Amino acid sequence: MPETSSVVYNNKRKLWVPLPLHGFVVAVAVAVLLLCFAPINVSAAARQQSPPLQLLQKLRFGRTGEFKILQVADMHYADGKTTPCLNVLPSQVHGCSDLNTSAFIQRMIQAGKPNLIVFTGDNIFGFEAKDSAKSLNAAFAPAIAAGIPWAAVLGNHDQQGTLSREGVMKHIVGLKHTLSQFNPSEAHIIDGFGNYNLEVGGVEGSGFANKSVLNLYFLDSGDYSTVPSIPGYGWIKPSQQLWFQRTSAKLQSAYMRPAMAKKSFAPGLVYFHIPLPEFASFDASNFTGVRQEGISSASINSGFFTTMVEAGDVKAVFTGHDHLNDFCGQMTGIQLCYAGGFGYHAYGKVGWSRRARVVVASLEKTDEGGWGAVKSIKTWKRLDDGHLTAIDEQVLWSKNLIPKV
Repeated sequence: MPETSSVVYNNKRKLWVPLPLHGFVVAVAVAVLLLCFAPINVSAAARQQSPPLQLLQKLRFGRTGEFKILQVADMHYADGKTTPCLNVLPSQVHGCSDLNTSAFIQRMIQAGKPNLIVFTGDNIFGFEAKDSAKSLNAAFAPAIAAGIPWAAVLGNHDQQGTLSREGVMKHIVGLKHTLSQFNPSEAHIIDGFGNYNLEVGGVEGSGFANKSVLNLYFLDSGDYSTVPSIPGYGWIKPSQQLWFQRTSAKLQSAYMRPAMAKKSFAPGLVYFHIPLPEFASFDASNFTGVRQEGISSASINSGFFTTMVEAGDVKAVFTGHDHLNDFCGQMTGIQLCYAGGFGYHAYGKVGWSRRARVVVASLEKTDEGGWGAVKSIKTWKRLDDGHLTAIDEQVLWSKNLIPKV
């Protein structure tokens, strides 16, 4: 979450629709409370003795030929029921808390049944979390309770409580059902915490069952600059970009072996918190969604966008940070997408619903009638209103479309 935007919208109140949710929020309160104190954190010793979860639980496309990802950006979770909502009408303040954020996640899980949930940073608001570990447990509790695989990266506020940035990521990787990783084992020197990739396999029994047909990259975009002469937010460092380049090249090489009739690489999606400077390249004429605040990127350009273009497999990037922006715009063949603000303890805008981004990758049918490679990736957003209204559906990438440059 940008600091400046928090100040600008702190005195505003967002219209909060209670829906028929009072009982639902109470149920969420009980569930979150139980999960906060349940032994959902795996000890360090247990993690060392057990194989990584990603080896136990492989992501893959199901028999429907689709893989659905739910993006949750900027929950800003603090202390649960006692943490008030920001930017709701005065008449709606009573009873509105972090539990409304938890209820929204639960509704999205029940309605959309995602295959993976990705939390893109500022998962907790460290300044106002009395115990960061308990706040993290509560923030991720709906995903844990649902038993759905989930992954997370860090934002610029996660470490501002009782855990360091390193400590926050170590806690996350010990939670149940997470595929998050502290850092890649093959990278001995890398900046940040929470740089890793996940592979999504093809349909079981198909010719792509042992291939990663969709590659997911997660990076730590930092919090704030540590260079005195460079003000503002952090950025993706050269060591992280080198890891990304090597990982992308390795995955592309594995996908193309043995020499099959594959004419292109498996598509890649990238998730991190702070938007790149290139997000400022769009206006209302060339994006889908809205831009209602400035682009709060780092004050320097580290070149990661160019790195992704050169890699050749990335089709879309997904970030958070600027809660009032939810657009997708295409630049040099890569879609740059915001999710829009999700959490009720994060700043918002009166009359503008909290929202989540959904991404669905679909496979093509082979000549034999089975499932093949990924043919398209589409997205839309769902609003936290009475109907979880879907808006702004669009195709992010298709094998049959030539990308705009």
